[in-house]
Amino acid sequence: MSSKLMTLTESVKLVSSGDSLAFGGNALHRKPMSFVRELARTELKGLHLINTAGAHDVDLLCGNEQVSAVDAGFISYESGFGLANYYRKAVQEGQVKGNEHACYTVISALRAAAYGVPFMPVRGLEYGDLLVENDYFVRVEDPFSGEPVTLVKALIPDVAIIHVQQVDEDGNAWIDGPVFDDLLLARASQKVIITAERVVKNEWQQTKQKNTLIPGFLVDAVVLQPKGAEPCSVYGAYDINQEVLRNFTTGKLTIKDYLADYQNSGKRVTTYGSGKA
Repeated sequence: MSSKLMTLTESVKLVSSGDSLAFGGNALHRKPMSFVRELARTELKGLHLINTAGAHDVDLLCGNEQVSAVDAGFISYESGFGLANYYRKAVQEGQVKGNEHACYTVISALRAAAYGVPFMPVRGLEYGDLLVENDYFVRVEDPFSGEPVTLVKALIPDVAIIHVQQVDEDGNAWIDGPVFDDLLLARASQKVIITAERVVKNEWQQTKQKNTLIPGFLVDAVVLQPKGAEPCSVYGAYDINQEVLRNFTTGKLTIKDYLADYQNSGKRVTTYGSGKA
């Protein structure tokens, strides 16, 4: 058995308080929510989250008071569920520093990390409060043209956690449907954890090499986690669990009850408790 195969609990031990984490997927789609919930059951604090578009993942950890900063272009539950209220409250009350980006500046910062350079020039970001409020941006003179240009500082996640449909025992991962920024996250991060709906034998994956998106040499841990994105969606497997997200975003389901509902291998039970978040 490959040494990369781990349980969910073992994989979370690769994260330390104060680490910067990047979650794969996008908004409410293919997010590694089983891993996020396992994080929420730990005492880890001061996490720095990096997302182009985050939602339930960021909101849960902010509500659980485990986050110190968020770099993101977008944090919301999309039109069906509204704002990420735990995140919003944490930023408003000064508990979390929200480093607001455009989505493409997060991508540019991750590209800088993947290329091993300290910053990346970006076009289009010439005016506005982002240049003033976000310490990751600076305007300098282009040494070639003499014109001003905006630079975004590299974002180097300590750990990227990416949920996929399929992975082999060596970490070669296959993503069906939209890829989002997941390959870039794998290249930019110091460690990579793959959670997957299915783990296949190495020999089977070798016959499908053209479909491998994330190569195993980038991956540090592989976790079998069916329905690991629930209550978010996975393309070709299951849709968003609207009941859970609606109850969570309206406060009908507290964080404590939500975590209790999912403690049985990531599968929620049908009843809600009465605990407080």
